[in-house]
Amino acid sequence: MRNILISGASRGIGRCIAKRAIEDGHNVSIGVRNIKSFKDYEISEGNLKANSLLVNKYESNNNSSISNWISNTNRTFGKIDTLIHCAGIFKPTEFNFKTGEEKDIEELLKVNLMGPWLLTKAAWKYLIKNNNSRIIVLVSMSGKRSKGKLAGYTASKFALMGLCQTIRNEGWEYGLRVTAICPSWVNTDMANNLTHIQREDMTQPKELALIVSRLLELSNTCIPFELSINCNLEI
Repeated sequence: MRNILISGASRGIGRCIAKRAIEDGHNVSIGVRNIKSFKDYEISEGNLKANSLLVNKYESNNNSSISNWISNTNRTFGKIDTLIHCAGIFKPTEFNFKTGEEKDIEELLKVNLMGPWLLTKAAWKYLIKNNNSRIIVLVSMSGKRSKGKLAGYTASKFALMGLCQTIRNEGWEYGLRVTAICPSWVNTDMANNLTHIQREDMTQPKELALIVSRLLELSNTCIPFELSINCNLEI
């Protein structure tokens, strides 16, 4: 059994990962911006009563909310040995961006890069105590290659991949292992405007949840750092 922090668990990939983790018998603590909106979560009622699910307010760049989330989780579960980053945003900001779109670039970097950075830093002292902790980051194929004109989003994801590599380096001697999961198109709200690929032909969130479930079963000797997942052929 693991004691897991999951960001971005109110919908999409994070929601499926949280649900699967609880079904697998893990303790799960999620951070969401609006706790009230999470009351309809299908796994919340029974698991909240059993203390296997904690719901906490989390603002990715608010140090107070980060500290409170981590402290509450450690106090309730007794330790924290897994951190899964699913929170992120998408904006189609191009290289030749329009006047005023600098704010979009700043927000992409703030949420997609600094959010995981600050949360991991705050949880670090708990993670390195266990000799078998895990950090799993939903990066995206956009953290490995650039397609089209998504300059802002791609830059934020390349930076996140670099951060994952450094976290792996710093945590290795403590038995902490990092996996960067890099899917292409996933059937979530972020893909709502796509027309060239059908929803059923995309990677499904439940499939990514299954991958994460299997990763959490592996020992330190066979943890992959990077998993590239494509639903379509890239040449």
